[in-house]
Amino acid sequence: SFSGVVGRTLNESVQAYPDVVLPSAGTPNVIFVVLDDVGYAQIGCFGSDIETPNFDRLASEGLRYRSFHTTAMCSPTRACLLTGRNQHTTGMGGIADNATGFPGFDGRINKDTGFISEVLRDNGFATMAVGKWHLAPREETDLAASRKRWPLGRGFERFYGFMGAEANQYAPDLVSDNHFVEQPYSAEDGYHLTEDLAGRAIEFINDLRNVTVDKPFFLYFAPGACHAPHQAPREFIDRYAGKFDMGWDEWRAATHQRQLDLGILPPGTELTERPEWIQEWATLPDVEKRAYARMMEVYAGFLTHTDHHVGRVFDHLEAIGELDNTIVVVMSDNGASPEGDKHGAFNSVAWYNGVPLTLDAVLPNVELLGTAESHGHYPYGWAHAGNTPFQRWKRECHEGGVADPLIVHWPAGTNGSGEVRTQYLHVIDIMPTVLDALGIEMPDVLEGVPQKPIEGKSLLESFSVADTSTQRTTQYYELLGCRAIYHEGWKAVAYHPMRGQLYVPGIDPDIAFDDDRWELYHVAEDFSESHDLAEAHPQKLREMVDRWWAEAGAHGALPLHSSRPVQVERPAHYALRPRYVYRPGAPVATPAAVDIRHRPSITVADVEYSGDDEGVLVAHGGRFGGYALYMQDNALHYVHNFLGAQRFRVSSPPLPEGHHTLGYSFTPTGQFAGTVDLLVDGEIVASGEIPQTTIYSYHLFGEYFCVGFDDGTPVDDTYFAPFHFTGRLDSVVVDVSGAPFRDLALELEAFFASQ
Repeated sequence: SFSGVVGRTLNESVQAYPDVVLPSAGTPNVIFVVLDDVGYAQIGCFGSDIETPNFDRLASEGLRYRSFHTTAMCSPTRACLLTGRNQHTTGMGGIADNATGFPGFDGRINKDTGFISEVLRDNGFATMAVGKWHLAPREETDLAASRKRWPLGRGFERFYGFMGAEANQYAPDLVSDNHFVEQPYSAEDGYHLTEDLAGRAIEFINDLRNVTVDKPFFLYFAPGACHAPHQAPREFIDRYAGKFDMGWDEWRAATHQRQLDLGILPPGTELTERPEWIQEWATLPDVEKRAYARMMEVYAGFLTHTDHHVGRVFDHLEAIGELDNTIVVVMSDNGASPEGDKHGAFNSVAWYNGVPLTLDAVLPNVELLGTAESHGHYPYGWAHAGNTPFQRWKRECHEGGVADPLIVHWPAGTNGSGEVRTQYLHVIDIMPTVLDALGIEMPDVLEGVPQKPIEGKSLLESFSVADTSTQRTTQYYELLGCRAIYHEGWKAVAYHPMRGQLYVPGIDPDIAFDDDRWELYHVAEDFSESHDLAEAHPQKLREMVDRWWAEAGAHGALPLHSSRPVQVERPAHYALRPRYVYRPGAPVATPAAVDIRHRPSITVADVEYSGDDEGVLVAHGGRFGGYALYMQDNALHYVHNFLGAQRFRVSSPPLPEGHHTLGYSFTPTGQFAGTVDLLVDGEIVASGEIPQTTIYSYHLFGEYFCVGFDDGTPVDDTYFAPFHFTGRLDSVVVDVSGAPFRDLALELEAFFASQ
């Protein structure tokens, strides 16, 4: 309210300005570093032999938490971290882009669930986010969508990064604040996303400090590493040549011993057994061992490269004298990922399309792993090892999925000097702990909206009191039908199979939830979940399962659902239409773009062409799958790139100069096959068969629909992206009025692989 006086004239009036919130002198900065798909055992200070000197330095001057837990997947964990509420309370029961129509799963974090960025901004902090977002439904990531769930709509004042689950490290689809931008330079000129993100974080800090040295900042730094694709400069990969030739069994055993020696694990913690569906390393042929070892070398190089560039930000803070009074939280969002399946992948986009990843696709390309030519992932044998000493991995509720590394560095506010804290905590506890450290209370009303209660609890006391009894005593888990409950040192957990990850021999993908087998572990004494006590303590198990149902009901984790067609057949965000008109401009995000898959279509571009003009007229996808229509060498070309493995091309005779309509028609001839006719001024000039088209998606994220250029990576290997069309391109019209040819069962299989 105005505290001055407004009279008839200035002489009768008294000025009063609105209060400006200014943090007290010495208020610390806050940085959250969220790594992606990095397992419990993959950072050096948690027992790995992968070089992470910058993270290790933070740990040596700070604290490590051995019993830190997440949700087992990226979007839910990030929602918990930034809001202090459980994943289903936020609506982020699964990943944002595969939401379902239930309150705990709709992927829409509403304003009654405030972000820490909103709270800190309103308390005088500068707020900035760099890297992966993945907290908006997929249909809200295009340029016509509301930006209210983009970073700038959730309390961040600056953003540079990408919106989806993953990014090609050499050719990402980048967003600056609220709009798409091209990457600053090409992979051929040395571009890598992590380097770019670190540079942008330093730039944001410098922009702030060039104006004020007093205002604290909150930096949310979420590099895409080490989510697939595993890509890093060759010099970082090659330093690990031969380092993993011993294989995942021996590496896992050695890592377990290092963890015991470091005190990361409680004394006597057992190493869980390797399950039967993971091959014993000693039984593998030499050619497979070399391929699998190289994939791990790539991953290790990727992680070390990430540590190096995140370390640049810490070095900069130290250089300007602010590192010691910055609360730094370093964590991973879930356990190591099994999405490379049994053999690993040279192109993991194939896996997202339900196409089995075979060794034959890897062996000819081993030397290209980690480069811009690859979209790789390691076999799940390495994921299992990366989660040492636990069983299972990302997307599941055993400790291999939900137990993660956590480092806290704040010399000005902790007595940490490399100590290991033992308190049980969950990612929802970080926000209230940081607010407590800053002396800021979570408001009951934020931006005029009454707030849901914070469900995390402050563990600030653990910063200075090693043996504090303050810790989380109960925590439920649910993800894709897998579920677990922790309560006072006990844990009950049930695995539920999901189509797309049926690696357990003989498992029924359609098993009823009530028929899932619950396991019981006394994790206070059996840290690694080595001894299932379900049969020995049936009453305790019943109590735990009943508690899970109560917690799940209270927090919106119902209904249980996993392999449901409802997750494929979501309502369209925009009205579908039989005819689309596009003009050159920014990429159109895939959910908002015309869908020509498995249906008759006609695509026609209106152009003015000279004999020297060339470039892309329309493209969707990239090096690892998609289609493009382009001009080159005085001819019109169509290509369908099937998952990077095969390219089917149709080319025209030489074209005369002048004004033309250039295009193609596609006619389905089978389940995923069709005929392409090239069209010049309405006449068929060439035809060809496309025996295999993409099943589900040209790319998990990015590689969007483009007119007049090809963003990201090139669909065809006959040109370099972006390959802008040099003639005049007025518009592209796409007609999809024909009935689609669809096989929902196969699309469903591919969809669940993409989870």
